[in-house]
Amino acid sequence: MAALNSLSMTWSDLEVAVMHRLRDWTMASDELNRHLSTWMGLPASDAEALGQIVWAVQSGEPVAPAQLARQIGMTSGAVSVLIDRLERAGHVTRRRDDADRRRVTLHPTATALEGMERFLGFAGAEVAAATRETTAEELRIIRVFLDRMTDAAAAANARLRETPAPHPPRAPQR
Repeated sequence: MAALNSLSMTWSDLEVAVMHRLRDWTMASDELNRHLSTWMGLPASDAEALGQIVWAVQSGEPVAPAQLARQIGMTSGAVSVLIDRLERAGHVTRRRDDADRRRVTLHPTATALEGMERFLGFAGAEVAAATRETTAEELRIIRVFLDRMTDAAAAANARLRETPAPHPPRAPQR
């Protein structure tokens, strides 16, 4: 799939608008995470990790440290240090999985959940309303599109991890 060059292909107005809205959502979501980090008194990376941990538990599938590392784009060593910080701050506990005692999962503490609920009560109403106002059919279509975009980005990232970066182009010297 690397043969397509997105800079030389012609994009429809709708495709451009969708890509711009994806960028805008990413930027707005990143800003919300920065506000969450301020509310929780955490570094932005810790707040992002805590958000992932809370969502995982809320969905009934607690996250393991290695999964968390992949989700937030950190090495396992860096995530281990981050989890230690969250644990010392009283936001996260590690638990052995009941089905597989070798597996450790991460769980938010009551303190962390209270802080997240306070933040989302103040800042999450608009996002929740936008989601609730979207029909099930629209959500299914969006899900398919986002699955495709996520898979495409993951494939490109895998290819980039496996291939050394070329030397950057240099402007001609005068």
